[in-house]
Amino acid sequence: MRYRPPFPLDLDAVLRPHRRGKGDPCLRADEAGTTWLTGNTPDGPGTLALRRHADGEIEAAAWGPGADRLLDGVPALVGAGDDDSGFVSHHDRIAQVRRRMPGLRLGASGRVWDALLPAVLEQKVTGYEARRSWRELCRWFGEPAPGPAPAGMRVPPTPGAVLSIPDWTWHRAGVDLARRKALVFAAQVAHRLERAATLRGAEGRAWLRKVPGIGVWTAAEVAQRAWGDPDAVSFGDFHIPAVVGYALLGEPLDDEGMAEVLAPYAPQRQRAVRYLEAAGFSRPRFGPRFSPRDYRAI
Repeated sequence: MRYRPPFPLDLDAVLRPHRRGKGDPCLRADEAGTTWLTGNTPDGPGTLALRRHADGEIEAAAWGPGADRLLDGVPALVGAGDDDSGFVSHHDRIAQVRRRMPGLRLGASGRVWDALLPAVLEQKVTGYEARRSWRELCRWFGEPAPGPAPAGMRVPPTPGAVLSIPDWTWHRAGVDLARRKALVFAAQVAHRLERAATLRGAEGRAWLRKVPGIGVWTAAEVAQRAWGDPDAVSFGDFHIPAVVGYALLGEPLDDEGMAEVLAPYAPQRQRAVRYLEAAGFSRPRFGPRFSPRDYRAI
């Protein structure tokens, strides 16, 4: 399949939110410039390979029972459904990034469960801890990626696979009881949660929050990836308020302060945040990093 986007496209930047660390077994880029990603679809698991040519055309190939679904979703995945026409830059810094990165769009995978599983693992732990748990659960309970994918790639564990995980294996993967319970609750109603990508917006996020253990932060993280929600800000995040504050005001903010600063951008507040993240802004470090906890040792 070949797809020529009718808009400027930075493929790496658009796909970056879907990648969970350098060792993500579900999304990798090879030396030839091809990006490989895996996913669960209603038809089964699949592997998708994307390569952008110099003329802007996207070449896509897919394997596995879910191949056709993944190919059909390529335009949305790279941002074809994203509408930034009403976005106004209220800060010079965001205006500068927007001019510098015209190919940055909000892509939509259309797969709620695949976005929800790693998002729950990231609740209230360091990125190192979450990525380690993600890799181990994918390796132990995810199917091998169909097709000629790079060695070691896996499809995210299905809801059925998550429900089969015994307590001692959760512990071995470093997942505490609260996150474990949230994932089990979500897996039990996973077929209904996919409706959130159809509802979209605040209604879709509210639908996800009906599951115990899925709060504002997790719902926003899923919405950003599953349907490219332009207004789903990750309130409750340890880093994002400070990133927004230092980038726009030169000082840290809390959630309340960030909500005030981003208010003029509604209903595209997350787009403003994404510009800052994609440009590489981060909070200054004034002390040692937060030490990760190893739940396996408890």
